[in-house]
Amino acid sequence: MSHAHAHGHTRANRRRLAVAFAITATILLVEVAGAAVTGSLALLVDAGHVLTDAGGLLVALTAASIAVRPPTPQRTWGFLRAEVLAAGAQAAVLLAVGAYAFVEGVQRLLAPPEVAAGGLALVGVVGLVGNLAALAVLRPGRAANLNLRAAFLEVVNDALGSVAVIVSAVVIATTGWTRADAVAALVISALIVPRAVRILRESGNVLLESTPPGLDLAAVRAHILAVPHVRGVHDLHASQIATGLPVLSAHVVLDDSCFHDGHAARTLEVIQACVAEHFPVSVEHSTFQLETAGHAAGEASHHP
Repeated sequence: MSHAHAHGHTRANRRRLAVAFAITATILLVEVAGAAVTGSLALLVDAGHVLTDAGGLLVALTAASIAVRPPTPQRTWGFLRAEVLAAGAQAAVLLAVGAYAFVEGVQRLLAPPEVAAGGLALVGVVGLVGNLAALAVLRPGRAANLNLRAAFLEVVNDALGSVAVIVSAVVIATTGWTRADAVAALVISALIVPRAVRILRESGNVLLESTPPGLDLAAVRAHILAVPHVRGVHDLHASQIATGLPVLSAHVVLDDSCFHDGHAARTLEVIQACVAEHFPVSVEHSTFQLETAGHAAGEASHHP
């Protein structure tokens, strides 16, 4: 992808996030007012969810702007990991909101308050319409990175939360069963928690420099060892700087003769092409230290 093309995608993604944030902030104001008027826990919890999502979208928008800053001698990868940090922060707050919704929902199941069903339904419909509009804006760029995917999933769950609010309003209006509001709050909690845990795990894996999903290091090692003149591979590591940017490094032991007859440079090209082209996860940023057997044996320690 060209530099200009990449920046074009970044600008488009920032516009999507900005529009989604504006819509979500409007929904938040409507739901807070609606919760105050109707006394609905489901609406209050969903407003808390939407508050988190509005903050998350603002963080995502900020991260998307920061991530395009150029590298510096102090930050050689620039701010590319800002999107991972933003996603992790969003997920952590969502987890807290989900826990609150569960605890408060159980309490209201035991002692349900009165809820104004008509106002609850109206606010739920307004929220659902707004969420669908935000989804339409974010959908084209949702696969761009973890930050945008987290933002998209937040709005998806907002929409499902609005559906739960509407259903609870209908049940209360038709049957008078006010516990439906608490049940809706518990449903929203059940939607929030697994998603938050999943995003926390994914962002944590990036920050802990785990091997990128889909990249089999055993297969990578086997491919490198199959290259002519390669006698060993050790200190093989792979991680992600940010979404879609895997990196790999290794020490590769070559025949001693390669460093005299010119084969070393050619072997390096073959190995780099191998990791960039032969695996489901293409690794274009790779670093290999080429060594003689004597040098490898003399190293103080190394990983397999």
